Amino acid sequence: MTIRARMKANSLIPPRTGHSRAISNLRAARNFTTSVRPRASDGDVPQPSSAGASITSSTHLPPGSAVFSGIQPTGMPHLGNYLGALRQWVKIQDEAPQDARLIFSIVDLHAITAPPRDGHGKGEWGAGGGGAAGTLRRYKREALAVLMAVGLSEERCTLFWQSDVPAHSELMWILSCQASTGMLSRMTQWKDKSAKEGAPNQRLGLFSYPVLQAADVLVHGATHVPVGEDQSQHLEFARYTARAFNNAYPLSPSSSPPVLREPTTILSPHKRIMSLTTPTSKMSKSDPQGAKSRISVISSPEHIRKSIRSALTDMQSDRISYDPETRPGVSNLLDIFNSFDKEARTPEVLAEEIEDIRTLKHETAEAVVQGLAGVREKYLDIMERENRKYVDRVAAEGAEKARKSADETMRKVREAVGLGGKCP
Repeated sequence: MTIRARMKANSLIPPRTGHSRAISNLRAARNFTTSVRPRASDGDVPQPSSAGASITSSTHLPPGSAVFSGIQPTGMPHLGNYLGALRQWVKIQDEAPQDARLIFSIVDLHAITAPPRDGHGKGEWGAGGGGAAGTLRRYKREALAVLMAVGLSEERCTLFWQSDVPAHSELMWILSCQASTGMLSRMTQWKDKSAKEGAPNQRLGLFSYPVLQAADVLVHGATHVPVGEDQSQHLEFARYTARAFNNAYPLSPSSSPPVLREPTTILSPHKRIMSLTTPTSKMSKSDPQGAKSRISVISSPEHIRKSIRSALTDMQSDRISYDPETRPGVSNLLDIFNSFDKEARTPEVLAEEIEDIRTLKHETAEAVVQGLAGVREKYLDIMERENRKYVDRVAAEGAEKARKSADETMRKVREAVGLGGKCP
């Protein structure tokens, strides 16, 4: 069976991902330095510099910038991933100075923080050919193909699988020796998971997730990191961790640049896309409602139309109004329509121009179908090239470039710590 035939026949497999309160995370990120300032036991860590602790929504980068971001291979990326992250990455690529380094990773080590519940690939991962290992390999390949399909150039960018670059894990261990467990326990996503399932039932990998995320960013000397609201607090933790390391291992002379660079967060300006079945929750690959709750970036026109036609709205009125608080379903469709509208009309303007909910659903669906058509076609082409070996070759070449980028940082880290260099 061809890739195209399988895509038509198979439904999307719901993987694991946690739901988080994105707005509270954003507030926490902006106040992170003062709200979770370390106690005496956390060490004497210098406060952030004005240059290193900034948050911006601008994608205009200065010369010499280095950008890093990643996406978990926990299933096919959906509309929320595309509008909140992937489309922004392409914009950064298109506007970046020629000397900017653009590094985007499929972060498979993060994906295994929630392993399957049994040995047959069932449970949080979902069933897949080859069991859990086969499912992860398939998700990795599909995710990398999506990055290219949305417009990221394998020649302009470094695209790779995280686990192919051991320096990420090595730096994570070194940083974990400086990271504060108190701060990790106050991470919003950890608290949400612990409150829902109980802290004793959680795994160390999930608890230390922000340390690996910090290593991902810092090992490549990233100056800018595009993230969504729900990850902004973790980027503040990365900056804090860089300061802790630089304070613990100062260079001589003191005028030398610190070993680890504090990155700037590029916060996605796009509003969160919510579930089509539960519009008070964000669109998620792990929604228990399954494929009808979301639209993947490679969904067929038929699936897009059917999903939006059955999207939950409300019974308040057949007339359209934009009010995310009282009319989340209608407002979510307006946000989606706005994201693909060629006339760039605001959700409020669209609400005034559209007569009723039926028309809203029809026009939203057609806008999404047109907006994703190119992505779907390019994805199919990429996955069928050389029997998928093309994707593997891009990943291998990207890993080689990523290892060179990471090795430069790790040489300085090892020397600063005493793990490298000549013994006296």
